[in-house]
Amino acid sequence: MEENENLTAERSLEIIRESIEQSRRAMTKHAGTPMIWWGSLVVVFAVLIAYLWKSHGGPVWNVLWFVMTIIGMAGEKMMAKRREPLPRNIIGSVIGKVWSAFGIFCCGLGFITCLAGLGVLSFKSLAPASGYIIPITSIITFALGMASTTTGLILKNRAISICSVIAGIGGFFLALRFAGGEQLLVMAAVAVVGLVIPGIIVNIQTRE
Repeated sequence: MEENENLTAERSLEIIRESIEQSRRAMTKHAGTPMIWWGSLVVVFAVLIAYLWKSHGGPVWNVLWFVMTIIGMAGEKMMAKRREPLPRNIIGSVIGKVWSAFGIFCCGLGFITCLAGLGVLSFKSLAPASGYIIPITSIITFALGMASTTTGLILKNRAISICSVIAGIGGFFLALRFAGGEQLLVMAAVAVVGLVIPGIIVNIQTRE
C-alpha cells in the first residue's frame, strides 16, 4: 500500500514537472516575436526622440514614450489574436508579473522625466543636498536588462539571458558617458542587443 502511494506521489511530481516544462516550451515558442516587436519600437522611438530632443525642443519629447507604449500594446493584442492562445500557467504568470513591475517603474520614472522636461519639476529638488542629476536612462536600461535576464532564466534560454546581461550592464555604464538625447541612442543599442537579437535567435530555435 505504501509502495503504491509512493509511486502515485512520484507520478504526480513527474506530471507537474512535465506540465511546467511544456508551459516553458510554449512560452519560449511565442516569446521571440514580441521581443522583436518591442525592441524595434524602442529603437525607432529612441532615435526619433533623440533627434527631436537635439533639434526641436529638448527633453519634452520624452512624452513620446507613452505613445510608444500605446502602440506597442495595440500591436501586442493584434499579434495575440493571430497566434494560437497560450494556456494559462505559472510560467506565463511569473513572466507577466516581471514585465508588469518593469513597466510600472519605467512609467513612474518616465513621468518624472516628462515633468522635468516641462519645467514643472527639477531633479535638484529631488536631491537638494547633493544636486545630483538622476541618471534616468541608465536606470531604465539596467531595469530592462534585469527584466529580460529574469525572463531568460525562467525560460532556461541562454540567448535571452546572455544578451540581456550584456545589454543591461553595458548600457547602464555606457549611458553615463553621454548627456541629453545622445543617451537615447544608447537605449536604442540596448534594445537591439537585449530584445531584437535574442528575439530573432529564439524564433530560429523554435523553427528548428
